[in-house]
This record gives sequence, C-alpha cells and structure tokens, in this order.
Amino acid sequence: MKENKTKSALIVIDMENGFVNPKSAHCIKYAAATVPACVHAVETAREKGIPVFFVKRIYRTDGSDVELTRYEGWKRGGRAMTPESRGENSAQAPEGLRPQPGDYTIIKPRWSAFFHTELDLILRRLQVETVILIGTTTPNCVRTTCYDANSLEYNVVILEDCCSSQTEEIQRVNIEDMRRMGAVILNSREFEDYGPDTVPDVSRQIYREMQEASETPEPFREGEECGWTDLW
Repeated sequence: MKENKTKSALIVIDMENGFVNPKSAHCIKYAAATVPACVHAVETAREKGIPVFFVKRIYRTDGSDVELTRYEGWKRGGRAMTPESRGENSAQAPEGLRPQPGDYTIIKPRWSAFFHTELDLILRRLQVETVILIGTTTPNCVRTTCYDANSLEYNVVILEDCCSSQTEEIQRVNIEDMRRMGAVILNSREFEDYGPDTVPDVSRQIYREMQEASETPEPFREGEECGWTDLW
C-alpha cells in the first residue's frame, strides 16, 4: 500500500452499464461521455496512492431492495443490474472502471454511498479526511453522497467533468449547489496536480481555533437558576 499523503479517497459512484450504456432503460444521457475522464481520474488516484472505492448498485432479482420510486421503471426496463445480469442492462462496469488489486468495492442499497454501507468505517480506518466524488448521477447518488460526507465531517471534492446528469441544466445547478454547500469543484486535469495542500482541512482548522479560544460548549452561569438547557 502506497503512503496516502493527501488523506483522500476517490469514490466512483454507479459507473455501471445499467446507468452508462445508451441501450439500457436506465441510461443517464451524459454518463457515457464522462467515462474517459473517470478512467483518467482513477488512474491518477492510483498513481498518487489515493485509495479508489468503486461504489455500485446491484438489485435483487425479486425487486425486494429496489427504491420505491424506481421500482415500476425497473420492472418495465427489464429488471436491470441484478447479480447475474450481463451486457448493456447489467451491473458490469465499463472498461477501465473495474476494480484492480488494492481497490475497494462497496455495494450500496440506496442513493448515497454512505447509507447502510461500510464506507465510513473503512475510510476512518484508512485515516481519510477528504472524499473525491465522481460518477452518476450528479443530482441523485453523487449529491446525496456529497451531503452525507459533509454531515460526517469529511472534506468534499467533486470532479465536475467526471459526473453526469440527464440534462446540462440539471448538471449545472447541482454542481453550483454543492459548491455553495462547501464542496471544492475541480476537473480531472486539475486533479493531476492534487496534493496534500489542495483542500484545506476545515475540521482541523476549527479544532485548532477551539483549542486556542478555550470556550466552554454551553454557557452555564454559576449561581443562576436558568441554565443553558432552560433557555429553550
């Protein structure tokens, strides 16, 4: 295992035929066009010693784990991305986006890569502080993973040209919303220069400020009946 000086991880979300192949019933219109950039990002991460996580969705054949809002479409579309599926409607990944020795694979049951998976546990064991997100779709699985990562105190980077949506407008507004939330927006070429100082560790900065300020977490006032919890 290479030393991960950036304390980052690359999370590749749902880059599988069922979402990428134009012949699939669940194809995301612009997903196929992002494959070369995604492949480049994965290769760059491996060169830098950044662990790569391939996060994907696989559905049980009986549909018992399909999202409520996707179930009817999933049935009409041929029950895609089941474990035994092959070809254009399958959970198989495009060439160049398949795990290699040293990579991690996560199977997620819902939109976010963190929801009911072991992703957070493994990232913390690897001492990862920043997640770099690529994949599809930007408004659904990428965005929910972004917000969950933020809630879990990770710094978040989005590689914009490695993400895809059904329309250019959906892509634009979702990237802008994640930027406003605090995500750092880069592209796959800028990622080539990514290093330990590219993304400031906001959590550590806040902790240092807390140490220097020595503020108490709740303003209890000695000798008064009204404590902080009573001010509600």
